[in-house]
Amino acid sequence: MLVVILFAVHANGKAQKKSLATAIDQVVRSIDAQTGVAILHIENRDTVSVHGKAHFPMQSVFKFPLAMAVLHAVEEGKFTLDQKIHVRKEDLLANTWSPMAKKYPEGNVDVPLHELLMYTVSFSDNSTCDILFRLMGGVKNVQKYIHDLGIKSIAIVATEEEMHREWSVQFTNWCEPVAMVQLLDILYKQKALSKDNTELLLKWMIETPTGAHRIKELLPAGTIVAHKTGTGGPDDKGVIGAINDVGIVTLPNGKHIAIAVYISRTTDEKKAEEAIAKIAKVAYDYYTGQ
Repeated sequence: MLVVILFAVHANGKAQKKSLATAIDQVVRSIDAQTGVAILHIENRDTVSVHGKAHFPMQSVFKFPLAMAVLHAVEEGKFTLDQKIHVRKEDLLANTWSPMAKKYPEGNVDVPLHELLMYTVSFSDNSTCDILFRLMGGVKNVQKYIHDLGIKSIAIVATEEEMHREWSVQFTNWCEPVAMVQLLDILYKQKALSKDNTELLLKWMIETPTGAHRIKELLPAGTIVAHKTGTGGPDDKGVIGAINDVGIVTLPNGKHIAIAVYISRTTDEKKAEEAIAKIAKVAYDYYTGQ
């Protein structure tokens, strides 16, 4: 009898997992776009993916691993969070998203490193992003740090300025959804950074005003979501390279799920955001038993 009961529970668990993947796949099939999804329950290690090992352009999602690399350099003693970084006028990229440039329009100002990080992560600032890449000695050093963590299925090879020069360049900065949830897991479990710096980075990701209509949109009010978005502009035919959101959702029982949703080559940003929201809600309902 015991064997039969154990088999029934095991079989039921597999069926439920399959139903979650099926529900996600239905959302993926409902939009005209290339879509990849990966979900990891951080505590029980349950994983689900749909096209989770395909390559997708990250756009500003890459600012999350960049911030991890900078904070690691701080822990190595190369920098301090209070260290002032000189921002020149020419560091403020033209015709790009940069809230910091509105605060310091003339440049030639010394800005604490923690402020540059906050703008990069919370506000997805493109100017501060490239300042941090230069501080780190270039994109290759950031990619090497992430690869050294064991996350190989990610490529960080172009800056924001380089992506803005040519639409196709964004596709050189790619990541597999499965790899991104693994990186989120490494962060959350403090396998890469100290407790204080892990909490600081998660705080910036929680406080971001970006992506309100993506992972967070359909979740219950007050749900804690630490996330990083990525959005690409359209080409001359109206095709958008990337509508992304990745992050960690805190469940009512205090456990967590890491979610990565990448949507590429769509012409409808609203429908793409709706799809991300639906996928997050399906996963949330599954793991809360709703």
